Amino acid sequence: MSALLQANALSQTFGGTTAVKHLNLSIREGRCVALLGPNGAGKTTTIRMLTGLLRPTGGSIHFQGEKAGEDIRRYIGYLPQTPSYYGWMSGEELLIYAGQLCGLSGRMAKTRAAELLQRVGLSDAARRRVGGYSGGMKQRLGIAQALVHSPKLLILDEPVSALDPIGRRDVLALMTELKEETTILFSTHVLHDAEAICDDVVIMAAGRVAIAGTVEELRAAYRQPIIELRFEEEDDRSIRWSHDVLAGSKMIAGGASVTMQDGALVIQGEDLDQLRRSVMQMIAEDDVKVSQIKAGYTSLEDLFMKAVGSGGSMDRLIP
Repeated sequence: MSALLQANALSQTFGGTTAVKHLNLSIREGRCVALLGPNGAGKTTTIRMLTGLLRPTGGSIHFQGEKAGEDIRRYIGYLPQTPSYYGWMSGEELLIYAGQLCGLSGRMAKTRAAELLQRVGLSDAARRRVGGYSGGMKQRLGIAQALVHSPKLLILDEPVSALDPIGRRDVLALMTELKEETTILFSTHVLHDAEAICDDVVIMAAGRVAIAGTVEELRAAYRQPIIELRFEEEDDRSIRWSHDVLAGSKMIAGGASVTMQDGALVIQGEDLDQLRRSVMQMIAEDDVKVSQIKAGYTSLEDLFMKAVGSGGSMDRLIP
């Protein structure tokens, strides 16, 4: 599958601060790509460079089929993190206006506006003023304006971060539909959303790509068996036992690593069955009172925390 957009050694410096450092990014056609990273990782700066809103300090951006000197913004639809609208306009008027700005005739813009309002579920609110729209409605309207010129690449910056659960659900459902028709790049803090709808993942840390690959490749390369234990708070013996395991004075078979996360003892190993047997045997022999046991595999969120916690030093790029 060919690359729709390719960024090579992309860099951006503001004064004496480098926000993005020699970033390489490939977005393949027909994929839904999640751009992840904590605040300050460089996600929005990267997106602004990809959309043509910010000129890179260094590096290059190439779009599939572009001609020398061509403005690639014509191929891209963009929804910023905090979109701004003319509140006195209706949803229909705003989309017609956006369509004409993109070069559509008045008739074509009106037809396209009606199609998109229907598509994003806003037909009934087409003639209402945008100032009276809810947060979720404004995000869906923003996606519609980003699609008005039928772009090859849809870029969404934190599309659900400020929404309530209903608005978030509606926007994610719309994105799930749209990814069947166009290439999508979206940034998010919500790991569960990324894991649920994306094909590819790019994790940024400190202005660099820490990890990148398909969801399946990342799971296969980084997924580890994990057991999470929680103890009865009033049972001092169990708490001491967990501290002994954490300190290594009580060893779990199989060379497992042990950490404490959010009040739970988290044990990772290589083989889930062996890990489960060893942990259960120790609990039974030591008569430890455990209030909750969870066994499974590390998630995308665990991988994210590992990459971000290492300051972006997990220099592994999966092709």
